[in-house]
Amino acid sequence: MPTSFHQSVIDEFRANEGKVGGPFAGGDLLLLTTTGARSGISRTVPLGYVRHEGALLVVGSNLGGPRHPGWYHNLLARPVVRVEVGTADFEALAVPAEGERREELFAHAVRVAPGYGDYQARTSRPLPVVVLERAEPEEGEERPREVRTLADKLLEVHTWLRGQLKQVRAGTEAYFASPGAAAGAAPGLGLGLQIRQRCLAFCQALEFHHASEDGHLFPGIARHHPHLGGVFDRLAGEHRTVARIQGEPAALLVRVTVTEPERFRQELAAMSTELNAHLDYEEEVLLPLLADVPWPPAAPRVT
Repeated sequence: MPTSFHQSVIDEFRANEGKVGGPFAGGDLLLLTTTGARSGISRTVPLGYVRHEGALLVVGSNLGGPRHPGWYHNLLARPVVRVEVGTADFEALAVPAEGERREELFAHAVRVAPGYGDYQARTSRPLPVVVLERAEPEEGEERPREVRTLADKLLEVHTWLRGQLKQVRAGTEAYFASPGAAAGAAPGLGLGLQIRQRCLAFCQALEFHHASEDGHLFPGIARHHPHLGGVFDRLAGEHRTVARIQGEPAALLVRVTVTEPERFRQELAAMSTELNAHLDYEEEVLLPLLADVPWPPAAPRVT
């Protein structure tokens, strides 16, 4: 739970379209909601932010304390966060900057808000600089086609999952082919945080999607099509298989660094093969059944 001071700032922020008084008056402030790395509980904190080339940056200063703030540990484990800025409210992928990129962004943050330099001087730990990448399409980007049926919705989710997995694999291959990750590099090779965060976000989205299907979609369809019991047994079994295979790269990523890059590559390829085959089969059997089901569902009629 946020402290009483933090909660008063959060309440004031939400009541006044992102404007607050007191020590934050006139400053750039956002609300960041992360999911607890261990508890799974959503936690919201008010943070100062800096804009850089259209992106939002937050710095894990913790007022110059010796440890990273709790919200930073949360987003390393669960990279999809909620951001509130002014009246805007959106999901974002939280990606800590690395190496020269971190140095560049931190220098920019200090130019805009010199207090970050003072915080850095108080501690030996490099203050993390986190880029909040908006998860929703920006203005001008191609938008998904209109979703009118549950079949459209299922296909939209599957298309997103395939696209994200393709990006993860392409980015991983590019990272491992880079000079810094070449064969013979020192033990403790780290996976680029951009790829790591995107991969974890994908794994968590897939887990949520399959849980929703097992808990709601499949039982609902089965009630109207009892003869398809074998199909749903197969799909549920494939979910368990994908989850087991998915757990291998996810477990490697939780350690922040990947010490076995070839194993990681193999596990990711296995998950990709299994998942695409599963999505193909699911679409083959389910899309015809869902083509006439409107989406979003109609609100229940009040009598």
